[in-house]
Amino acid sequence: MARIVVADDDELLRALLLHRLSADGHDVTALQDGGQVVEVVRDQRPDLLVLDAMMPVVDGFEILRRLKSGVEIDPTPVIMLTALKREADIVGALELGAADYLVKPFIPDELSQRIRRVLESRPPSGLSDDRARFRR
Repeated sequence: MARIVVADDDELLRALLLHRLSADGHDVTALQDGGQVVEVVRDQRPDLLVLDAMMPVVDGFEILRRLKSGVEIDPTPVIMLTALKREADIVGALELGAADYLVKPFIPDELSQRIRRVLESRPPSGLSDDRARFRR
């Protein structure tokens, strides 16, 4: 199905997400902090990112800023999956370019459906050259 990168510092949650998303048919790369995400996005060109907001090295909000601002905006959709539930956090992430925002604790079936919805809303491969132009 889709290539998905998950970044979360919680080992148990990473394992759960890896298991669930793999069972849904996705090819999943799981990262333990935000430090590698931008590089992995450039190298692997995933179809979707699932990011925690609070991670060591680089947090999810900073990753959004790096990917979604500047001259070369990366088109990879991002779903924030985080314990932060204040209105300012949710609205801030959506303003930075997140496609969706889900608060922990979450329902795994709900995450699967949100991922499906976001992936279905993307244009088919080959119709956009935005991904090929993304460089840091």
